[in-house]
Amino acid sequence: MEKMNAKILIVDDDADVLLAARLFLRQHIDIVHTEKNPANIPELMKSENYDLILLDMNFSRDATSGKEGFHWMNKILETDPAAAVILITGYGDIELAVQGIKEGASNFLLKPWENKKLLATISATLQVRHSKVELEDLRGRQKVLLADQDHAYNNIIGNSQPMMKVIGTVNKVAKTDANILILGENGTGKEVIARAIHRASARSGEAFINVDLGAITESLFESELFGYKKGAFTDAKEDRAGRFEAAHKGTIFLDEIGNLTQSLQSKLLSVLQNRKVVRLGSNKEIPIDVRLVCATNMPLYQMVNEGKFRQDLLYRINTVEIKLPSLRERADDIEVLVEHFLDQYCKKYKLPKKRLNASTIKRLQMHHWPGNIRELQHSVERAVIMSEGTVLEPFDFFLNETTENIEVEKLPTNMNLEETEKILIRKVVDKYGGNISRAAKELGLTRASLYRRLEKHDL
Repeated sequence: MEKMNAKILIVDDDADVLLAARLFLRQHIDIVHTEKNPANIPELMKSENYDLILLDMNFSRDATSGKEGFHWMNKILETDPAAAVILITGYGDIELAVQGIKEGASNFLLKPWENKKLLATISATLQVRHSKVELEDLRGRQKVLLADQDHAYNNIIGNSQPMMKVIGTVNKVAKTDANILILGENGTGKEVIARAIHRASARSGEAFINVDLGAITESLFESELFGYKKGAFTDAKEDRAGRFEAAHKGTIFLDEIGNLTQSLQSKLLSVLQNRKVVRLGSNKEIPIDVRLVCATNMPLYQMVNEGKFRQDLLYRINTVEIKLPSLRERADDIEVLVEHFLDQYCKKYKLPKKRLNASTIKRLQMHHWPGNIRELQHSVERAVIMSEGTVLEPFDFFLNETTENIEVEKLPTNMNLEETEKILIRKVVDKYGGNISRAAKELGLTRASLYRRLEKHDL
């Protein structure tokens, strides 16, 4: 018979009982600990995670009432509410044992016992215990998933040569389990690519967990990524799975990995090497099976040379690298991206379908787009809201290169779009000393359009 993968503790003040139980059970169970003094139970539970505790009901101080047994059973369940406890009692105390089950014990065992009965009781109790643990872990994973649902992401949009190269790489690597490192400027769509890899992988039916490492403080890193046990810190009121556990069998996406400190890099590397996590407040290793995708806009190779990023961690995360082009490197995709966003925001705001004219497309393709697709998306949304007609003109996007250098950063951050437009127009008109022709040219407006806006804003 194969040994049971479990760690059990037997507590009884009879040394002969402990010896007999240990000698027999060690043949069938991986780890068997024994203890004569029940007062040591709390300390033992702090240092060990027991799958099962066999507890005598009566100790020498109180040999018949079972009160001491109940006292220590309650202490065990206070320490670990999910603990499995088998009460050991004499034949005359069956009523006490039944009461113990009502108060939280998993089972009871009469002594003197038969070895077959002892083993059968332990086996049945362990099966129930394992089922409960799996259920709690599932609930913990579901809580994380609810907080980080995989919102619907559209397919990758674009057919420019740089994007076709990216799509070709995605198609090749998605079906493997290779670790992926996605490099690119802010706003280039790194998360979209990560989700596309997950959707095309053999893990697509499992969770995709997105972790923004740039938003997690150093003090919360371990509890967020590796989870924690109840009581591990002040606000830990229940056991909780970390992001790695929540991503078990699925994909974990570590965004902004270049922001990690050296200390956190070491902790992450240890988990990636061992494929195991340990929750805060516990010493039990939990195996994890995840597909790792990382991303950053930072120069990791330069950081390695400067001693700011661990070389062994870089080797671990970049089995395959995907370099995303900036929007200015894929200007041919701008028209189809804008059409996509126009359709999206016209539906969102219940507005008639809007379209671009040729001069607007050309103007958008000439823009530098420092914020890449994210900036383009926001510009289209603003244009949909602010434009007066169904055909969008260049001035609807406020993209004049010179205008971009106006001290926008000094504008209050709590203004709406109309207030922003008003201040922008006033600044440009003031810049040219009231010369409407020059101001209109810089703003990308006709003189008539600028006059209408001056009147609209009472300028």
